[in-house]
Amino acid sequence: MDRQDADHLVAHSAGQPEAYPLLPGQPIGRRSLLKGVGAGALAVGAGGFLTACGSGGIKGAGGSSTTGTITIGFITPLTGALAGFASGDRFVLSQIKATSAYKNGFKVGGKKYKVKIVVADSQSSPTRAGQVAQQLALQNKVDLILTTSTPETTNPVAAQCEKQGTPCLSTVVPWESWYAGLGGNPLKPTETFKYCTMFFFGLKEFLGTFSPMWKRISTDKVVGCQYPNDSDGNAFRGGFEPLIKSVGYTVVDGGAYADGTTDFTTMITMFKNKKAEIFSNCPLPPDFNTFWKQASKQGWKPRLATVAKVLLFPDDTKALGALVNNIATDSWWGPYMPHTSSLSGVSAASLANAYQQSTGNEWVQSIGSSYALFEVAKEAFGAVSDPHDKAELAAALHKVNYSGMCGPINFGDGPAPGVGIIPPIGVQWKKSTGQYPFEMKVVDNSLNKNVKIQAQLEPTNA
Repeated sequence: MDRQDADHLVAHSAGQPEAYPLLPGQPIGRRSLLKGVGAGALAVGAGGFLTACGSGGIKGAGGSSTTGTITIGFITPLTGALAGFASGDRFVLSQIKATSAYKNGFKVGGKKYKVKIVVADSQSSPTRAGQVAQQLALQNKVDLILTTSTPETTNPVAAQCEKQGTPCLSTVVPWESWYAGLGGNPLKPTETFKYCTMFFFGLKEFLGTFSPMWKRISTDKVVGCQYPNDSDGNAFRGGFEPLIKSVGYTVVDGGAYADGTTDFTTMITMFKNKKAEIFSNCPLPPDFNTFWKQASKQGWKPRLATVAKVLLFPDDTKALGALVNNIATDSWWGPYMPHTSSLSGVSAASLANAYQQSTGNEWVQSIGSSYALFEVAKEAFGAVSDPHDKAELAAALHKVNYSGMCGPINFGDGPAPGVGIIPPIGVQWKKSTGQYPFEMKVVDNSLNKNVKIQAQLEPTNA
């Protein structure tokens, strides 16, 4: 497979999957290229979801604005540094495609429309994410773009959609990072972005998840913060650090380092000297792996690590092995959530189990959020008279209020216009006695009492 073959879009409709080459000849980042080496084998093993392509432009969905087919674009980081976030997305697509609504089509304004889903790999590159969003909007003329997994993916996609007048729904991004990325002020969130909506949670919910755990572990109440110089890091530095202080903890900011940093000695030394016994972060996963290994070797072992953006998925634990034990993080979905699909009625537990049986891999929480994207899409299309009227569809997205795989989501009562909140819970990675070496266990349900506690909160380092 050559470089152009690794760049692709894949369309799914009621028929056989169709493959589309994506932006041939564009440069690929180092990390994306390394991940892309295995793309050919992955394509073969994925049941036809990903297929090697030749050169040429995107085909198959042009002119959808006047056809009897609804076309939905889905942009996700299938390869690159953020690929862990998208590791369940192929499975989700297979489940969505099998639901009666997506298999048989949507009824809109008294007419039945076939549904086509065009999937684009952002390759974990913000530049690539923006490029494929523009291409889906202008060349494929999709009716709606769905996107997921960190500001590096969602923000450039949303920015392009707002510019091109294409409805967009994002998830798995702190709402403050998403809102600021569109030019809004999270401290005064009054601006409405006509074409863009999102659901997830934000810094208030991170605090509501992490601070109850901090209070249950005896520490000196000093928090070491590893926040990079990127969208998430700047949002945490500007918004989360004041929240940490507001609940009586001292902040030690390790500095706005560049993504891809390989030596964290200065930061680690600072945390040691300031006697930080709690750890907070929001780095790229490879950067955390580097940091955490160096911290262990250099003798900085905080009593409780509460991490964001990393160790969200089982594959993330493999690089660190035993060093992940009792690290705490946030969980927005899992088999312990008492939610069911609005499309098929399947429960969260059944969906997680089906993933494990289908793939042999441990469930990943992004399954729930990616699944919910397509639920919300169905809700919005069902509320309009013309699925190709982008302004009408965008307005409908802002009014969605339903309950599904991620629980109740109401875009009309969030902290900013077009923002729906799903409350997370606190989990720790624990050694497993079952099939997988580590598993998430619920240790705090302060923000969602409907979820049962599964294990005792324990110090990351005694």
